[in-house]
Amino acid sequence: MTTSTVSAVAGRAKGTGLKKRYVVGTRRELDAGELAATGLRDRWYPIYPSRFVGVGDMVKVKRLNVDWLLFRDSTGQIRMLEDRCPHRSAPLSVGQHLGDRVACKYHGVQIDGEGKVVSVPGMPGCALEGKIATPSLKVFEAADTIFAFVPLTVDSVPTEFELPERLANPDVSWFPNYAEWAGPWRFYMDNVLDPMHGAFLHSDSHSMFGGDTSARFRIRETERGFFFEKTDQRGVNFDWVEFVRGAMDHVDLEIPYGPSAGPGGTFGIVGMSTPIDAENSAIFHWRTRTVSDWERDVWRFMYKTVLEEKHWAVLEQDRAVLEVLAADADKEENMYQHDLGVARIRRLYAADAVEQAAVIAGGSA
Repeated sequence: MTTSTVSAVAGRAKGTGLKKRYVVGTRRELDAGELAATGLRDRWYPIYPSRFVGVGDMVKVKRLNVDWLLFRDSTGQIRMLEDRCPHRSAPLSVGQHLGDRVACKYHGVQIDGEGKVVSVPGMPGCALEGKIATPSLKVFEAADTIFAFVPLTVDSVPTEFELPERLANPDVSWFPNYAEWAGPWRFYMDNVLDPMHGAFLHSDSHSMFGGDTSARFRIRETERGFFFEKTDQRGVNFDWVEFVRGAMDHVDLEIPYGPSAGPGGTFGIVGMSTPIDAENSAIFHWRTRTVSDWERDVWRFMYKTVLEEKHWAVLEQDRAVLEVLAADADKEENMYQHDLGVARIRRLYAADAVEQAAVIAGGSA
């Protein structure tokens, strides 16, 4: 894990005596609508597959509508900086990797993994040297994925990182899955909080062809979130989903598998969506199964040789629909009982966006 600090530009609000508290990486205030569109802050998000950032690589990614740089320092630890030199805002990602730091190509300014200016070659002794001048995020690598705590303001305190239960359980075998979709992150959340679509959209899939095409649903509260589940069918199709508010928001669900899928317990999925910007999303899934000893080897072999392609086909069915939804598809609908989960998640996120916007607008003394 890399413990780092966050630096943001803050100015004195004219005539108020308050400091403006800009959203980290934006240099401006965001209202509730913008926060809802580009991503809520003060939580952990999956950022990128670990395997995509090798030693010596400098990888630019956009997350929550901010450009970031990922690189590994000389010890192999992943670092995440805003992709913007504190001198003249040139992108650091086109610069040079110097082991424990990066150098901006424009004027050679060197910044370490904590966002501190280490050297200003063009003007040794410059006041910038030794200062934290570039936002850097607290990051953690687990489950073959780079996670980061994305703060709301410079004052935000990162919460403790904690993996979803399935991924932290050593008895569970998992495979990561990463994709980028041309659609708002909220459409993904709506989709997974809608189990009924499995019986229609995925009716020709290898795992969701069974069960009734009509059902009744209920919301069941838990200490960590809520279940949205069918009341009259279990273990036949995509019959329930749990929304979990842990260190990071995620969904947990199970889909039944027959004997042809190999040995092991119930097939589970952990899913998350990270906003790239208001119109694009990074989609993360981990396909899981409780399985041990020689059966684990069999399951993993079967997954790579037979099941993975089928899982991609199911994801493509989701993507094909979500990417062609109108940008305002969730603004005027005729919802019914099957949509209780969708309505619930929207209310939660709308309340979060309003609360975070109030923090930004309120400033600090």
